[in-house]
Amino acid sequence: MHLYILTLLVVILSLTSATGQEPVKVDTKGLVANIKFESVLAGLLTEINDRYKLRVTELTLAPGGHVGEHNHVGPGIRLVTTGSMTYVLPDKTMVYGPGEFFFESGDVNHTVYNKTEAPMIHLLFEILPADLKGPSLMPVKAK
Repeated sequence: MHLYILTLLVVILSLTSATGQEPVKVDTKGLVANIKFESVLAGLLTEINDRYKLRVTELTLAPGGHVGEHNHVGPGIRLVTTGSMTYVLPDKTMVYGPGEFFFESGDVNHTVYNKTEAPMIHLLFEILPADLKGPSLMPVKAK
């Protein structure tokens, strides 16, 4: 009986983690997130209806700020609207400015820096599990 209860607790804790119910454990400095829009998908693509949602989040990164190495729960498009983003991938570093956008699969480790003296603002357009309550940001899984 004790093994059953222990197993049940492990399952519940893993589900809580997967749906974003626990605090994010990614090192950040100067980051402010503001969810602008969120809607569960419904339409002609019936296989994804009610299972996923579209979320648009505005992220502001203060001068000298950073978001440590992380992944995201789902894929999406990122659009820089103000300032300059230094985007560090395992094999290259990119710098994006206003009006530039890129696709992120969510499963590639990356780090973001604002190496300027002005705020950097970008929009995230993400496809996420419909039941995700917290941020899409997640720590890199241990290897």
